[in-house]
Amino acid sequence: MPTESGSCSAARQAKQKRKSHSLSIRRTNSSEQERTGLPRDMLEGQDSKLPSSVRSTLLELFGQIEREFENLYIENLELRREVETLNERLAAEGQAIDGAELSKGQLKTKASHSTSQLSQKLKTTYKASTSKIVSSFKTTTSRAVCQLVKEYIGHRDGIWDVSVARTQPVVLGTASADHTALLWSIETGRSLAKYTGHVGSASGDQTAHVWRYAVQLPAPQPAADSSQQLCGEDEVECSDKDEPDADADASSDCPTIRAPLTSLKSHQGVVIAADWLVGGKQAVTASWDRTANLYDVETSELVHSLTGHDQELTHCCTHPTQRLVVTSSRDTTFRLWDFRDPSIHSVNVFQGHTDTVTSAVFTVGDNVVSGSDDRTVKVWDLKNMRSPIATIRTDSAINRINVCVGQKIIALPHDNRQVRLFDMSGVRLARLPRSSRQGHRRMVCGSAWSEDHPVCNLFTCGFDRQAIGWNINIPALLQEK
Repeated sequence: MPTESGSCSAARQAKQKRKSHSLSIRRTNSSEQERTGLPRDMLEGQDSKLPSSVRSTLLELFGQIEREFENLYIENLELRREVETLNERLAAEGQAIDGAELSKGQLKTKASHSTSQLSQKLKTTYKASTSKIVSSFKTTTSRAVCQLVKEYIGHRDGIWDVSVARTQPVVLGTASADHTALLWSIETGRSLAKYTGHVGSASGDQTAHVWRYAVQLPAPQPAADSSQQLCGEDEVECSDKDEPDADADASSDCPTIRAPLTSLKSHQGVVIAADWLVGGKQAVTASWDRTANLYDVETSELVHSLTGHDQELTHCCTHPTQRLVVTSSRDTTFRLWDFRDPSIHSVNVFQGHTDTVTSAVFTVGDNVVSGSDDRTVKVWDLKNMRSPIATIRTDSAINRINVCVGQKIIALPHDNRQVRLFDMSGVRLARLPRSSRQGHRRMVCGSAWSEDHPVCNLFTCGFDRQAIGWNINIPALLQEK
């Protein structure tokens, strides 16, 4: 009588196991449907203060989540069975292949390779399934309207930073790698004044300058055509094209300031950022020489040199109402400096990122928001800085963030040309539109909010040599979430 080989016997046993397991899965699925149907019916029958449309949407979303995870569970079981079958087959084949024994090392290598393939398949399946769940929520949580209002074109090189005046008249300011700074009329998009006192990119000459110009605002122009405006998460991908032509703008016709009122000199490296302390009599600067300096603006004297960072500084920010300063650095930390007591200043070091901290800014109350090249943004409570109260994870390095204090919205400019908006709890509200006709075409470097301006309330700048003014409208219901 002919006898079965070991490999045939193992294959038949595996097939029988697979068949019986498939039957058990079908029974489990049917019983699960019976069990989950009852609680859902009970839930639908309960009293609720939610509107019926919202309640219906929630039930539908939870049902989608349940089905997706059920599919994941079934696929996971099937993959485990394949692993068991593979191991049994390898064990059977290890007895004799072409009349020769396989060594343990050869068996281990073959098993490892096959298991690795199955592991990759499991990861791909999980990622695809969870993406479906996330997509379901994207369509319901993003209703913010984002409209491009004005483009500010006139620089001949990338724009490092953008800022909005805190007092009247409200004007826009930009600092560029073309060695100039420009003041702009927000309404007309025309440059009002050009400062040419620096001899390096932005403050690459290792100094910070204080200068003054009496602004005369021109009459506003008609509003932009709304037919070219997009909203919410809508986006049309575009290929890179040439940056705006600075020669086409009238920035060369505006008045030029060539010398500062005051020059702040003490740094031994590029001055990468500056900000005013509350009261307007002192200013703080951050430099690539690993220090931040506090100056008396009237006398140009150095009041404090803030040392301690291990690598170049990337940003500095002052508190709007208190004598507090936060500095960020390439050493993956940011530091809080306290000058409220004139006789002594204290410092706290915070380690929450794994790469360069590109900026850290104060927000309403006692919160600080930090952004990093590690692709995360973290919200901190100054009263307990041991761990963040919210973490936002993104797909690209983050540059200089800015927070709208009134609406508690964080603007995130990215290396990948995107600008995203989040609330303070980490919920994404919108992504600014970008197409072949509008939006930034190269890395977005910075952002600034203007809460008092009736038309433009967010400004962004980038290496495409332009700044852009946006109108961001966040529905009240979305802000309360």
